[in-house]
Amino acid sequence: MIARLKILFWSAVAVSLIMVLLFETDILLAGALADDVSGQFVVVTITELLTICAIPLAVRLFRFRKIRSEIRDGHYAKWAFLRLSILALLLVCNTLLYYVYMNVAFGYMAIIVLISMVFVYPTESRMKSETATEE
Repeated sequence: MIARLKILFWSAVAVSLIMVLLFETDILLAGALADDVSGQFVVVTITELLTICAIPLAVRLFRFRKIRSEIRDGHYAKWAFLRLSILALLLVCNTLLYYVYMNVAFGYMAIIVLISMVFVYPTESRMKSETATEE
């Protein structure tokens, strides 16, 4: 289970790095939609709101009572996968949007999401502490 979560974590990082490599070496065209100012404003606004809401949700997801009870019932993998998927999707989307629009806001959000992913990195000790019952 932890191995699958680590694969998800590292695959999101790898996909983002591959995108950076492809755009920086001009294999893919950077700034394709940089001239679409009104569309860019809408996308930046939506992405900022999603990032601002999703990071605290993902980091503190296991603090909700209902989710903690499901984790104790053996559904840790499902919720850990969801938590990591939220952040992974944001990382990949923000990286792609940075190069499509060449707007630094997306780059900063991608960096913030990458830093946030460190706080939910899947390890055995994290799983044991998050599935432990409170006495």
